[in-house]
Amino acid sequence: MKWQIFWLTFGTVFLAELGDKTQLAALSMTADTKAPVAVFLGACSALILATLLGVTVGSLLTQYVPEHLIKKAAGIAFVAIGVLILLGRW
Repeated sequence: MKWQIFWLTFGTVFLAELGDKTQLAALSMTADTKAPVAVFLGACSALILATLLGVTVGSLLTQYVPEHLIKKAAGIAFVAIGVLILLGRW
């Protein structure tokens, strides 16, 4: 395993997920249900599945699309989503 890539990915995802809507939803659901283990396992399973989907699609895309185009498309998607959130349409 490439540990440098592991830790870079861990740090990036950890910081990106810290304080986001998903974490706030888990906090709220735990407070509502008083079932922290079930919420933890459900949230972890969802994040694992979403990440697996991202890695799988990313692996397939890089076989057919140049990396610089993938990065540009991802950047445009982030900006577009940000604008939609600011306008209250997301």
